Amino acid sequence: MSARTLSDKMLSTNHMGINITSVMIGVGILTFPRALAKETGGIDGWISIVLSGLVAFLIGWLLAKLAARFPRQTFFEYTSQIASKPVGYVLTFLVCVYSMLFVSFEIRAIGNIAKQYLFYNTPVEMITLSFLFVVQYAMAGSRISMLRLNLLFSPVVLVVLFLVLLFTSQLIEFENVRPFFSSDWQSLLNGSQAVGLSYSGFEIILFYTMLMKRPKEGTKAMALGLFIPVVLYLTIYIFVIGVFSAEVVKNLTYPTIDLAKEVEIPGGFFERVESIFFAIWIMTIFDTCMVWFDIAIINLTSMFRNVKKMVWILLLSPIIYFIAMLPQNLVDFFTFADYVTYYGMIIVYLCPILLLVIAVIRGVKGHE
Repeated sequence: MSARTLSDKMLSTNHMGINITSVMIGVGILTFPRALAKETGGIDGWISIVLSGLVAFLIGWLLAKLAARFPRQTFFEYTSQIASKPVGYVLTFLVCVYSMLFVSFEIRAIGNIAKQYLFYNTPVEMITLSFLFVVQYAMAGSRISMLRLNLLFSPVVLVVLFLVLLFTSQLIEFENVRPFFSSDWQSLLNGSQAVGLSYSGFEIILFYTMLMKRPKEGTKAMALGLFIPVVLYLTIYIFVIGVFSAEVVKNLTYPTIDLAKEVEIPGGFFERVESIFFAIWIMTIFDTCMVWFDIAIINLTSMFRNVKKMVWILLLSPIIYFIAMLPQNLVDFFTFADYVTYYGMIIVYLCPILLLVIAVIRGVKGHE
């Protein structure tokens, strides 16, 4: 294989950063203003967003450093090299479980939101199953093509979000954002924890650094990938609070979609902007599902090399769908989301950081 052909099958630093952004701005961006408003009680939630962003960047930097030490190895391979093969099997399996839980959460979210805003009379089970079939079909293609699809979708999503913010800027009332700096530190810290699910996604650097042209630049990709979501979250939260007030936002299930409902385009060309907004937003949720499904398959195929990719897709899909259907109502659904977040903090944040510490102490490295 020529150097040019090999390069075409790898990701640049910027492409990796955009993939991180695309995976992060999934369902969480639609719901986080409500959770944040409940904890902080007002506009001070922006401080929690910044604090969470700084913590996410620190963790992401450490994860990127770990992956960069083993630039052409899978997660299972370098985990086994650092801590032993049995530990590698256990930890990689737990990562697969996390990936499946995340996909289940995302496809169930699609079902819930689509039923509420688009398909009123369609059972949520059918919406969720249909979306899972589409993800399955996309998974059958090449990995690098799937990741580059994010480069196509991300600009569209960001432009639509910019237009929503532009058309709602005139609706902001200054009284809704007052008073400033009225929250105590405990509330701000609780707010930082509440927005944690919205920052999930940057940990994909652990699994895709091996596909980068320059793995050592993983930290740069991480900085780019995190910067865009932090700016988006800050802007959206300020706009949502400014338009609705904190007291109203506390009672909105999907505040960001409700913000899109307030858009009035001159001439009445579009009557239901929130439906258009959500239809476009499906793109980024689709990206998130594809990536996390693919991560589960990457890890499984690295442990069981004789099993083909399509076999894993067909085996995992029923399990993912079954898990997605377990929550019986919105309360159960958001409780499920919290459990996924806490589980992820241990498996894909804490454990890899411990692996990095062990690798540094023992001087373990991979080869380019």
